[in-house]
Amino acid sequence: MLETTKNRYKAEGVFPSKKELREMVKQQGLYSQVAQELVDRLLDAVWRFVKLKKQGVKCGFPRFKSFDRLKSLNYPQSGFKLEAKSLKVTPFGVVKIKLHRPIEGKIKTLTLKRESSGKWFAVFVVEVKLQVQVNCGLSIGIDLGLSKLAVCSDGSIIKNPRHFKKHEEKIALLCRRLSCKKKGSKNRVKAKLKLAVAYERLGNVRSDFLHKTSHRLVHSYGLIALEKLNVKGMVEHKFGKHINDAGWGKLANMISYKAESAGCKIIFVDPKNTSKQCSKCGLIVPKTLADREHRCPLCGLVLDRDLNASVNILNRALGQRVDTLVELTQEELMLKQEAHTLQG
Repeated sequence: MLETTKNRYKAEGVFPSKKELREMVKQQGLYSQVAQELVDRLLDAVWRFVKLKKQGVKCGFPRFKSFDRLKSLNYPQSGFKLEAKSLKVTPFGVVKIKLHRPIEGKIKTLTLKRESSGKWFAVFVVEVKLQVQVNCGLSIGIDLGLSKLAVCSDGSIIKNPRHFKKHEEKIALLCRRLSCKKKGSKNRVKAKLKLAVAYERLGNVRSDFLHKTSHRLVHSYGLIALEKLNVKGMVEHKFGKHINDAGWGKLANMISYKAESAGCKIIFVDPKNTSKQCSKCGLIVPKTLADREHRCPLCGLVLDRDLNASVNILNRALGQRVDTLVELTQEELMLKQEAHTLQG
């Protein structure tokens, strides 16, 4: 389908229609709706490329991928039947499964997903009646960081477990062993599988921690304020390895989708100057990353940098913004600091 799409555009300047591509996938051995869904994926990727190019975003046209990189097959309506210890899937037949929990609600779709470690998962989407809980907890602001994963406005701290650091040595060893194997050999396939299992274990540990943390937060507080961070841009700019390991974006997403059922309200605020602004008087106090304490030369507030930021985040979410004063020069800050010290 991709080859046809490229050749048609090269020859005629247009992409083939959805109807033409769906004719191609008939009699290819897949269930009809699964094959049609693959057509939709390709066209979505092609038109996403066109849209981004018109917006001036640097991107690439969909590329050919090996069969090893096949990730999933989607059954949008039918073609499968779930039983107690097996799953009947057209055209693959009956497959034995480990049903880790009973399926509640009406099953709508099935996705067969393969991980890099070679494990297959059956992912069901079910329709259930939403049961919203009543949450009368307190309101907090959360400042995400690296030295500490999160600092809450009530003073509580969530430590950064630094998962990758605990697995880094083993992953590096497996990477070196993989690089020594001859391409195309069976030993290289085995080494690649071991590395994939190690990365999967790392991902599972990180996800487990973030799931438990987000669950505890949404059930403990009635309102949670977070910064609307451009995590992707921050990763490309600086500290990308550590930010990805901390899982800022994943934690924010988990808190967001779990909040509705927990009766918790989520508000994202502008992150500009949350660390620099004084949470008491609103003065902008310049800081570097090395400055871990907030010292206001105007009102004398001395506070942990991250705690000050979390209070600012909560204030913005509640609409309790203090009027920000004009940013002072370094000389003015020094003079005010000296005057405040003498008065103390």
